Amino acid sequence: MSDSFDIFTVVFLVLAVVIILKLKSVLGKRSGEDDARVERMKAEQRARAAQEKVVALPRRDAPGAPVEAPQAQPTVAELEAKVKSFASGDEALGQGLLAIHQSDRSFDPEHFLKGARQAYELIVTAFAEGNRKTLRSLLSKDVFESFSTAISERESRGEQIDQSFVGINRAEMVEAELKKSVAQISVKFVSELFTATRDKAGTVIAGDPAKHREVVDIWTFSRDISSRDPNWRLVATQAPN
Repeated sequence: MSDSFDIFTVVFLVLAVVIILKLKSVLGKRSGEDDARVERMKAEQRARAAQEKVVALPRRDAPGAPVEAPQAQPTVAELEAKVKSFASGDEALGQGLLAIHQSDRSFDPEHFLKGARQAYELIVTAFAEGNRKTLRSLLSKDVFESFSTAISERESRGEQIDQSFVGINRAEMVEAELKKSVAQISVKFVSELFTATRDKAGTVIAGDPAKHREVVDIWTFSRDISSRDPNWRLVATQAPN
């Protein structure tokens, strides 16, 4: 009886050892998913540690941030001196520009000259092409009628102008005045262009399409400064003395 008990005891012990070894072999192994999960946990720990070391820079709108001092605006005297500087020592021109500026504080001689140069090229090109629509928006009524008549006469003869605008070498204000609310400024343009007039058969009857020439014009632009219309229009043309 005691012998059988001993045999069963040994068998159970062997089975227990085998089971423990099996469990240990299984539980002691890590799958690929386990490795990936461990790596993710390590990466998260490193990210948190890096965030703790970051020092936030103060924003401009943050309390206590330094405020930049606003740039000083030019005084009236400085603005008027700038306007008169475009007269290049011409007292009458300087007084005229100053009168316009004092009545219209938005008037800027530099901006005006830039617009005048653009208008000059547009008008010269539109006249050569016979583009009345463009001319109408840039010319006064009287000047438009004069230009339109010249275009009509050219068309009646079957003539055509071949023109290529090279550029404006110089543009300078020569006269300025304010009459009541109407401002007028005359500008002298020195430009270069290729131009030739052809008859019905295409024969060149004036100019030279292969040779550029210098053209000097004095144009007067006008604007009613009491009007909301900011555009200046060409009101007169003349040849230099």
